[in-house]
Amino acid sequence: MQFQPRNEKPRGESHNSDPGTADSTRLCLPMKIPKRLQPLVEDGLIDAVLRQLMSGKEAMVFVVRCGEEIRCAKVYKEANKRSFRQAVDYTENRKTKNTRRARAMEKGTRYGRKAQEEAWQSAEVDALYRLGAAGVRVPVAYNFHEGVLLMELVTDADGEPAPRLNDIEFSADEARGHHRMLMTQVVRMLCAGVVHGDLSEFNVLVGSGGPVIIDLPQAVDAAGNNHAKSMLERDVLNLTNYFGRYAPDLLTTEYGKEIWSLYEHGALTPDVQLRGRFELVLKPVDLDSVVREIDDARAEEAARRMRMAEKAVR
Repeated sequence: MQFQPRNEKPRGESHNSDPGTADSTRLCLPMKIPKRLQPLVEDGLIDAVLRQLMSGKEAMVFVVRCGEEIRCAKVYKEANKRSFRQAVDYTENRKTKNTRRARAMEKGTRYGRKAQEEAWQSAEVDALYRLGAAGVRVPVAYNFHEGVLLMELVTDADGEPAPRLNDIEFSADEARGHHRMLMTQVVRMLCAGVVHGDLSEFNVLVGSGGPVIIDLPQAVDAAGNNHAKSMLERDVLNLTNYFGRYAPDLLTTEYGKEIWSLYEHGALTPDVQLRGRFELVLKPVDLDSVVREIDDARAEEAARRMRMAEKAVR
């Protein structure tokens, strides 16, 4: 696998490293503390802010030092400054136990909008804990405080912040291997009841142990969201199209449809063996049965009208 940074600007994100700062995270001198991170410094959750790692469509990420450990701090942007909106497709069926908050969120009051924003941010924290417990390769979440998520800094073999899939060139075999591993992660996520909803080469990091899935504030509940099926199939298609650039044989696979079909039929398990094929089974139509049902419905309607007519005469 060859790490070759590309000249093209990633969709919705850009790395903003200080050119005067050493490449190694461990050698970076602390930077001026951003306003949003100041409360975490005051509360002792962060000892120093080393540098900004990236700025994305929904948040900025900083490399920070917490005691002897190097972690990252994800600072969520305010709703009016994000390019990724809280579309109803994603927030559908998200529950809150506080009835006052729920009513306010439905009415769209100032308090409700604030509560909705907090729910949007905490959704990623909940998803990280839920998926981590299910064995999905996601960053470890350590703390969520004042709209900032403290989590594991995913690194490569040299201890540097891991690149994204989009920043790397692969051989055909490497592409197939990473695709196979990510299909396994998608399956484990769905077994845990979660669909990423925005999965692509731009939010998968390639760590020292392989791909790690990031960016989950828009994750949806598979059983409670009517758009979960289409979202999962789109997630899988995004990854398949990307790896298909290096291994064209992947472009003919149908993992998304296969995975969802297994899920619908209660046959999806974390260790299921996928084939990448999907066969839509259509049962033959029993025309005689259909005709009988139509005749019965007509007879029932005729009897109903007759009863109504008799009542009118009386």
